[in-house]
Amino acid sequence: MTLSIFPIEGIPEVTRGDDLARLIATAEPNLRDGDVVVVTQKVVSKAEGAMAQVDTEDPLGHKAIVEEQSRRIVRRRGDLIIAETRHGFVCANAGVDLSNVDEGWVALLPEDSDRSARRIRDGIRAAAGVEVAVIISDTFGRPWRRGLTDVAIGCAGIRAIIDLRGSEDTRGRILQVTEVCVVDELAAAAELVMGKATGVAAAVVRGVQPAWLGRGDVRSEIVRPPQEDLFR
Repeated sequence: MTLSIFPIEGIPEVTRGDDLARLIATAEPNLRDGDVVVVTQKVVSKAEGAMAQVDTEDPLGHKAIVEEQSRRIVRRRGDLIIAETRHGFVCANAGVDLSNVDEGWVALLPEDSDRSARRIRDGIRAAAGVEVAVIISDTFGRPWRRGLTDVAIGCAGIRAIIDLRGSEDTRGRILQVTEVCVVDELAAAAELVMGKATGVAAAVVRGVQPAWLGRGDVRSEIVRPPQEDLFR
């Protein structure tokens, strides 16, 4: 399998109420059936109005919003808060983000990123007549490892996890526990062509295996339930 990944350039500054699917289809008129469109959380939040105002005179003014957006505070260290959001994601500041937004505002996570992905997918189908999959990505840190990477917080038209249990490895051994989170892998790969400071809000991954396409949902498939969490 060979994948090609390229940025979708030319998407204008997104504001509340914008038809993000149409903006994507207009900026990239050559989308094909089977493409995976990866869209950053920030522009989804802007289009949906998932924003909040903060006091520009208070450098910690957004912390109250972090508390509001948190289901559970996992750890605190100085100004850093690691929180579990109401979606079940564990991340810094409950996903509240000051980057790439106007002064005095913060971006919040979408209310339901899987639903947002389905809406964008339906919109691209209506605007361009193609069947694509959609992944909404965000940047997360990782426990026990330095550095950031993009992960999927919502998806539509693509299976979130590919279950390889029961298949054989190259030595003929039966795989017992291998489940591959392909939407996270594709989100991270797409971020390499979008970057953090380029203003590129979406990318296309072309050439994914057809078997990966289908119904998928991040919250129900990827978020580990408490009874399976060894660290809770």
